[in-house]
Parts: sequence; structure tokens; C-alpha cells
Amino acid sequence: MKTFEYTIKDELGIHARPAGLLVKEAKKYESECTITKDGKTKKLTQLMMLMSLGVKQGETVTVTAEGADEDAAIAGLKEFFEANL
Repeated sequence: MKTFEYTIKDELGIHARPAGLLVKEAKKYESECTITKDGKTKKLTQLMMLMSLGVKQGETVTVTAEGADEDAAIAGLKEFFEANL
């Protein structure tokens, strides 16, 4: 299992457009990818669940990947967060 923490820089937080792209990115990997905020964990492949977290600018989330390609998943997701959120 691999994890990283990220503080959201996007002024709108995780809103519809980047959330959709994030789901698309997470679906590229075999590993189960999750996001945790304030003790609530949701799968990154489920758009409505991701949106339900209501992540705002300045909040820190923990992203986890567990599975066969967890190293690639974490690297790809970290890159995505830095470029888009």
C-alpha cells in the first residue's frame, strides 16, 4: 500500500471538472485507489462519492493505492494532483 498527502491549491477545491478527470485517471490502474478527508474514505473511481467529500482549497487529503500497480498508480495520481488541483 502506498500513500501520499496533498493540500488542495485549486481555488474551487475538487469540483466537477477535475473530479471527472481524477476518476478517469484512477480507472487507468488495477490498484484500488482511495481518497481520505477528515476520516472519510471514498474510492477515486466513483465520481459522486468523490464529490460528496466536498474538498475545498487549503484542505489536505490522503490518497492511497493498493494493488498490483500501486507504485505506478501513486506516481500518476500525484502528478495529476500537482498539475490539476
